[in-house]
Amino acid sequence: MRTTVNLDEDIVASLTQLREERGLGLSEVLNRLARSGSELLHDSVAEEQFVQRTHGLGLRLDVTNVAEAFDALAE
Repeated sequence: MRTTVNLDEDIVASLTQLREERGLGLSEVLNRLARSGSELLHDSVAEEQFVQRTHGLGLRLDVTNVAEAFDALAE
């Protein structure tokens, strides 16, 4: 995939240093950094568990099944 990104000067300097030290191209350095960082992203997402909050609305009609609720209201 080809895309354009804007990098801060300190990031460019670090990438240049890595390229020179390891003899890699810019794309290879960016791909390796993205792969190593993606593990951190997956870990942080996994830690955040979604919890649905519910509140009583005082309804006498069960609205957990929308189709049934519409049928009951149509009667």
